[in-house]
Amino acid sequence: MHRTRIGLVVAAVILTLAVTEAVRAENWPRFRGPNGSGISAEKGIPVRWTDRDYAWNVTLPGVGHGEPIIWEDTLFVTSAIDEGAVRYFFCLDALSGRIRWVRSIGMNRSHKHAKNSWASTTPTTDGELVYVSFADEERYVVTAYDFSGEIVWRRILGSFESQHGLGVSPILFEDLLIVPNDQKGPSSIVALDKRTGRTVWSTLRAIRRTSYATPCIVQLPGQPPQIICVSGATGVTSLDPSTGMLNWAAGEFPLRTVASPVFGGGLVIASCGQGGRYGVLQIAVDPSLDAGRSGSGRIRWSRTKYIPYVPTPIVYNGRLFNWNDQGIVACVDLQTGKDVWVKRVGGNYSGSPVCVDGKLYCISENGDVTVVRASDTFELLGQTPLGDPSHSTPAVANGRMYLRSYHRLACLPARPAR
Repeated sequence: MHRTRIGLVVAAVILTLAVTEAVRAENWPRFRGPNGSGISAEKGIPVRWTDRDYAWNVTLPGVGHGEPIIWEDTLFVTSAIDEGAVRYFFCLDALSGRIRWVRSIGMNRSHKHAKNSWASTTPTTDGELVYVSFADEERYVVTAYDFSGEIVWRRILGSFESQHGLGVSPILFEDLLIVPNDQKGPSSIVALDKRTGRTVWSTLRAIRRTSYATPCIVQLPGQPPQIICVSGATGVTSLDPSTGMLNWAAGEFPLRTVASPVFGGGLVIASCGQGGRYGVLQIAVDPSLDAGRSGSGRIRWSRTKYIPYVPTPIVYNGRLFNWNDQGIVACVDLQTGKDVWVKRVGGNYSGSPVCVDGKLYCISENGDVTVVRASDTFELLGQTPLGDPSHSTPAVANGRMYLRSYHRLACLPARPAR
């Protein structure tokens, strides 16, 4: 009887651990993770660490700002050399950092903004195929690979006219690969069949400045899904994923869009701005299809202070966390747009924050990772140098945080619970 009870206890413990592991496992399949929210429920990621805490830390050729993506034990990341003449696509073992394979594509050398790179887009995956995009002035190239590195299909979407280079990333929705293409030249949002690369629909867009904002998907209760896109010429717009038809538009933005839209608490948050610290606008938009309003009638509030121009914000627990380019973090009431607190943490930022277990992590341009608590009370939790500049965003998956800098990629495992 005693042995039987011990056996039952052991079995229960094993089952509990298995269930816990299954719940904890979390892929990071696109820019800023699931639906671009930037939020992870992983536990135990340190707020301070040293080089000895990394599971691995590897050097990649060239420079890239694109965020890595992770699916189970597989990681994908991009890089480029020689002024964009060669673009690399790497597949790494996410547990060991070992390079499984690398593919390259020759492109034309092209201009870019000083803070951009020729590998700033983030790939996306559904666990079967992985999709990556690169562009020069003559070609906007989208490629689908399988996980062994074989090309499944490749599309050239035409030329790409931009003042600063490519920065937007593709996303997946059901059987579609959505490729945003708001540029200085002929602009569109394109939906490709993710298995074949065939065009399912293509929606023309107004032309003004290139947009660097990656779309997100909004699904409200009792309503069909919407693709939320942002550009200066069109502002915040909603498209029907099945047809590409316009559902609604909130009115054009006065300036360029770089930060991506985020959704939470029934609101879409989006912003526009320009280089430096001036002239930035952020709005909260009601995406309800039955709202019966168009244009500015959908705007619930707007802000003109402490707004991120490049970093994408976080919506968490009824609060909006704006981490701006000059190192000012603002906790904002999501429903009113009013400040809860505003603090300067220092540094300049071109990557976006992520929220892990109620803590915000963001990498400065100098390569310092600053961590603050995502709550109604400001608390600085830690600052750790990477030793290499960075314009990238952390990725979090399956008990590990992945930190991308100009030349390196490091894996920081969670610490075991006490």
